[in-house]
Amino acid sequence: MEALAKVTRQLDDFFALAESALDPAFSRFLPSTYETEGREWRTWVEPQFASRFNGLMLRGGETVTTVFLAAFPSDDVLRRFVAEAAPGDLLCVHHPIDLESGDPRGAWGRFFRPIPIDLLQTLQAQSLSIYSCHAPLDYHATVSTSRSIADALEGRIIGEFFPYGAGHAGVIAEISPISLPTLSETLQRVFDVPYLDVAGAAPPVIRRIAIVAGAGDRTQEMSNAEAAGAQVYITGEIHSRIETEYGRAKFAEVERFAATTGMALVGVSHAASEFLVMRHEMRDWFTARGAVKTELLPESHWWR
Repeated sequence: MEALAKVTRQLDDFFALAESALDPAFSRFLPSTYETEGREWRTWVEPQFASRFNGLMLRGGETVTTVFLAAFPSDDVLRRFVAEAAPGDLLCVHHPIDLESGDPRGAWGRFFRPIPIDLLQTLQAQSLSIYSCHAPLDYHATVSTSRSIADALEGRIIGEFFPYGAGHAGVIAEISPISLPTLSETLQRVFDVPYLDVAGAAPPVIRRIAIVAGAGDRTQEMSNAEAAGAQVYITGEIHSRIETEYGRAKFAEVERFAATTGMALVGVSHAASEFLVMRHEMRDWFTARGAVKTELLPESHWWR
């Protein structure tokens, strides 16, 4: 067991939240997601979270026995959290709100989704806490969403790209020579996904890869990765399959790029790409401090 204040202070210090700026994504998307549905969010989030959109978001009990680790606070994840957690336990997530970014073989997504009222009330009634670390976990110099993928693929990081927040969300890595089919099989196994989203070319032998966890559907950054010698661009989502005018425009833009690039573009699902750091590095981070247990809460369906 550990005091909630100590656990959150250690996380805040490790990710330097006191020096971080407003989260570039969720300072916009969290307020708009709740306010679009006519829901107030400032009444229950922690004051410091409302000023930077990272850190302890929902405060529960003062003693933590188990930290649960997930990518997003999806309905599925939250229902398992409230069913398995003891009063005072903490859910550590990358996103503070859920994201439906679409299925390459199924329905397009509905974009960001707020925590349902009934689940929020249950979390509060059971004295459970939620801590979210978004941009600082994407660009951290040693523990980050993209570096975790490079480590899983036994890559040697030789550079960074994709400026984000106070650093870079993407890395360039060299790997042992491998074919695209073999790399694809490895990615499916690493991320436990039934299929990948693939576009672009099919290089015969791959030695250099670009990695950006999450939404990597920026064609300028794809171009930058290719200029850095990457033969494969690995990300959570190569396409934005959000059922909006913006989502359809982004999808078309990537399709145009895919028709001309010499790289293979490979998506492994947004949530799966950002769960890997929770499964490996963040679980080890908590274990090294020894005072709390950890439990993993993967999504039941990564593509959605």
